[in-house]
Order: sequence, then C-alpha cells, then structure tokens
Amino acid sequence: MLLLKMTRTCFVMTALFLFLSVYSASLWPLLPSKQLAQQHHLLNASYTKMVHTNKRFWEMLCQKVRVYSQAVMYSGKHNHNDPVECCLGKIKDASQLRQAFKLLDADFFNDSKILEMAKGAKELNIPIYRANRKLVARENGGLHDPSVLVFNPEWTGEEAQGAPKRFSCPTLSGIQKPERDEDIAFMNVLELGHLIQTKQITSQELTRIFLHRLKKYNHVLESVVSVTEELAYDQAKRADELLGQGIYLGPLHGIPYGLKDIIAVPGYKTTWGSETFKDQVLNMEAWVYKRLKSAGAVLVGKLVTGSLAYDSIWFGGRTRNPWNIEEFITGSSAGPAACTSAGMVPFAIGSETAGSITYPAARCGVTALRPTFGTVGRTGVMSISESLLGPFCRTAADCAFILDVIRGKDPDDLSSKDITLHDPFSVDITKLTVGYLEDAEMEVVQVLQLMGVNVVQFKLNYTVDSVQGILNLMMDVDMLAHFDEWQRSGQDDVYEAQDKWPPELRRARIVPAVDYLQAQRARGKLIQEVRGNFTVDAFIGNATDWERVCMGNLVGMPVIVVPTGFKSISDPPPANSRRRTTITTGIYAPPQHDHIALALAMAYQSVTDHHKQRPPIDDLGPDDSIPSHSELCTHQDNSVFKKQGFQDAVELEILEL
Repeated sequence: MLLLKMTRTCFVMTALFLFLSVYSASLWPLLPSKQLAQQHHLLNASYTKMVHTNKRFWEMLCQKVRVYSQAVMYSGKHNHNDPVECCLGKIKDASQLRQAFKLLDADFFNDSKILEMAKGAKELNIPIYRANRKLVARENGGLHDPSVLVFNPEWTGEEAQGAPKRFSCPTLSGIQKPERDEDIAFMNVLELGHLIQTKQITSQELTRIFLHRLKKYNHVLESVVSVTEELAYDQAKRADELLGQGIYLGPLHGIPYGLKDIIAVPGYKTTWGSETFKDQVLNMEAWVYKRLKSAGAVLVGKLVTGSLAYDSIWFGGRTRNPWNIEEFITGSSAGPAACTSAGMVPFAIGSETAGSITYPAARCGVTALRPTFGTVGRTGVMSISESLLGPFCRTAADCAFILDVIRGKDPDDLSSKDITLHDPFSVDITKLTVGYLEDAEMEVVQVLQLMGVNVVQFKLNYTVDSVQGILNLMMDVDMLAHFDEWQRSGQDDVYEAQDKWPPELRRARIVPAVDYLQAQRARGKLIQEVRGNFTVDAFIGNATDWERVCMGNLVGMPVIVVPTGFKSISDPPPANSRRRTTITTGIYAPPQHDHIALALAMAYQSVTDHHKQRPPIDDLGPDDSIPSHSELCTHQDNSVFKKQGFQDAVELEILEL
C-alpha cells in the first residue's frame, strides 16, 4: 500500500504542475505589463519549488522500488504473506545496520547498498571467514601457521653472506670464586663462565645456588611460575660431564638462566600467565630454548609473564620490584627483570611488543637489550603481534654474547633472518657520532664524551602524529587473530585484568581490513621519515618514553637499557631505608646496528658501577622492614591489589605490553 500511495502522490503532483503551467500561461496576455512581470517572478519561484518537491518524491519512489526489489530478492524462496511488509522489515534492518556501519566509519552508503552488502557478506564473506578460522585459528597463541605478511626492518639492503660471523667474546683471567653464595649469585655471566671453565665451581653447584634463591625470594616477588629443578640438574650434570671430557661449549656452558613463560619447553607448563592456560603443556621446543640448550645453558625456571603478555598481573598475583618491594613492576617481562635484578638467575630471556623489555628493565635497574626485529627466532613463543625476544642481564657485555648465541635464522619463523651484525667488542667508539635527546641522562653523555665519542644534541623528527594509535590498532588486530577462539568461546570473561585485553580485543573485532592496511601504510611513512632523519650513529634518551617505545617497535629499532643511578623512593619511611628508585637511560641505534648500542653501553659500564649494585631484598634498612607474605597479601587486599581493575596504587602510568 505504501508504494501505491507514493506512486499516486507523484502522479497527482506532476499533473497539478502541468495544469498550473498551462493555466498561468493562458492568463498572461490579459495582465498589464507591470503585473505580468510580478506574476512572472512569483510563478518562477513557485515552479522552482514545485519542481524540486516533485523531483524529491520521484527519487523517493525509485529508492523504495529498489529496496522493495532487494527485499524480494533477499527473501528468496521464503513464503511471505505480504511482500510489502518484508520490504519494510528490510528497511528497518538497513537502519540498524547503518548504526553498525558508523562504528566502522563507513555510514555513507544508502539503504540499498547496505542491504546489498549484507546479502553479499552473508552469502560470500562469512563462509570464507569460517573456512579460514577452521583451517588456522582453532588453537590459541599463534604457535602455528604464521602470517606471510612479514615486517622487514632493514634499512641498508645489506644481506648476510652465509652463516653470520660470531662475536669475539673477551676472555677473563684472575677471577676467583667468592666464599659466599650471595656474592656468586651477583657475578655476571662472563665471570661465572670463567669459574666453570677453570673448574673452580661445577654447573651443578651453581645450579643449586640459583634454585635455592628462586625458591627463597619468589614468595615475596611473585616472579616465578615453575622451577624446572629436575631438568636443571640433568642439564647441569651433562655440562659437567662434557667439561670433564675436555669439551667446552662457550661462555654459557653450565650457566643457569630463566625463560619468560610464553616460551615453550617440553614437559613443563607454559601458562602464558593466564588462569585459562595455567595447566597447558606444549610438547615443543622453542627455537630460543634450543639455541641456549645447544650452548650448554641450564634452564632453572619459567618466569612470570603478565597474563597473555600484558603488564605484570598474572594468575598467581603481581610481580614486585626487588629495589622497592612495595612497588609493582610495569611490563609483561616482569619475571625475567625481577629475577635478574634479585640475583635469582644470572640472565633471562624476555619479550617485547610495546615496552615489555624496556619498562621492566628500567623499573628493576638491570641491563636489557631489545634487538632489531627478526634477529631472534620466535618459534614456540606465544604470539601477540610483531613481538621479539631479548636478554635481561647484569652487563651489556653479557647481553652481547647472549644475543650472539640466540640470533640467527629460525626456519619456522618467516620474520627471522641471518642479520648482519658487526662485532660489538671490536667497535671503535671514537669514530662514532652520538646524539643525545633532551631527556637523556647527562652522566652517560659526559662519560662517553670523555672516552672520545663525538656527542651532539639531537632530535629525531617525524611528522606522523598517530604513532601510538598505529601500534595499538595493529597490535590488537594481530593479537585477536592469534586468540580468536579464546574470545569466541567467552574465555575473555575470566581474564585476570578485565580492563586490559578483553575490551581492546573486542574493539579489534570491528577494525576494518582497509583501515588495518592504512595503518600499515602510515607505519611505512613513519619508517621512511625516521630513516631520513636518523643522522647520527646512535642516540641517547629515556628508554620508557611511551611515544618512543611505540616508534621504536614500529620501526624495528634496537635499544639497550642501561642503569645510571638511583634516587629516593616516594613516601619513604620516617628514618632510613635502602629501598630505591632506579634511574636508567636508553641507547638507540638504527635497525641491524645493535652492535653500536652494545659497544657504547659496554664503554659506559667499563668506568661506572651502577649496574653492579644489589637490591636490598634482604635488608631494607634499620628503620624499614620486609613484610611477610601474609602482610603483603593483606596490604594488597586492603589498598593496592584490588581485584576490581587491579589498580596500581604506587604509580599511575601507561601499562604497556
């Protein structure tokens, strides 16, 4: 009936328009000239208005006819009593769909096109979506079937020729075994390696020391998921046997270490820090674990990751800072940072997508390297987005030769490659020009200048003003692709921190593919601008500046976090306390120039001792006490560790991955 009424109205208006045109024209010869001019002006205005009105009615009629046709086609073989009611229903659906299209910033389509798109999506797109999910998305974590869209951070076009040349690791002499286990626990990896190589200590003895410390301090720091005691003693025994046979595998021979618990090790749980996956055992060896095992290293623990690699909240609690145990760590590689800082392991492997190496290292006052993207293979590692792996250590030299062990082409990781890195132990720093930003720690600048480095003021300019938005959008979409089933099955409802991944990944569900690719194009523009303005060999600046964290990860830029000092904690006890807030800085280099950042950091640490300081985990001071585990839990329940949002009462800052 509606279409009939509209059709009748349009014909009546058209007939009236024609009648008035003929009638008024017949009267014009009878009017005086002045009145004729006035009447002509009035009629022109009336005709114009009537023409526009009539045109609108005809357009509306044609639109309704098209929608009616779409509705009839859409209804297919269904028997509807009233096709017009079907049409009205479809118009209503189009109105509802338009609201959804606003969320996609695509509400510029008319009703006919919206219905056409809905029909096409139902008949063509959705079957493809479901087939693809069935093929590759049944398992969470992105452990299999990686995307073939691979980011390449390379700037120079330089390709490695054959197997990469290994670094010339320095040899030590005159290192003697300390009497106390405490002192042994805070020796760096090169020193411990010398003790093992010279048979002053066995790997089994060293393993016992670190297993004891993992168990002793974990109840306070909440930094360990699994102690791999049986595996550790087996690997330590094997290392001692090889050495007894005259076989020495290198600086990591018999050295204990820890892995962030997103890295798979057969026979042990890989929980990803999540209640949902806390009993998960992945019977696969991560590439990085294989590399370390082949170098003779001894795995003593799976260390805390924030749940699904987000911040430091995990199913067992929240990891604390050894330098200030009332303070939580920020960043998902919380376990590797805390355990290295507290002397629970000599080194650990963490990961970063957006600050998960730099933030925890800065908070805990340890040296850590975020290498060039693609340097270290990621097979067997839970995937978020373009994440990467890097070491937490006591020194930059330790970071250098651990990187040398774990780098190289992983055949099952399309993003990894044999990146050409020069030997950081052979870099002549006096030939380098190093910039420093406004937020650089000037002690580092001054020390390097005294050592012959050409230092200049510097600012890395680029015009892309949506760096944080680009990273967040891309990361969330990539993460959702790896945890599609997790969201569809409602497991996000029991996630540890409801204000973190769950809402982010729900938003990611409605990111159009077109806009994801536009974000990648914007990223390409950022890379071009950063490359064009990176006019120094390296630069020094704050390692936890959020804009810089996002920019560095989007570009694939390496950075090493270096401890540079301490300051008093906020709201200290009335008298003395040894708790401190650590001060760090970052040394940044272009992609594939990790050796430059490492060489500069090694030079700085060769004449300073900030990296040698130990956190007051056993003695907070004469007027400060260590809370018991029950006191910490009570304090958490009452003021800090609220389960409704897990708000950090110590410091409100961006909680990165």
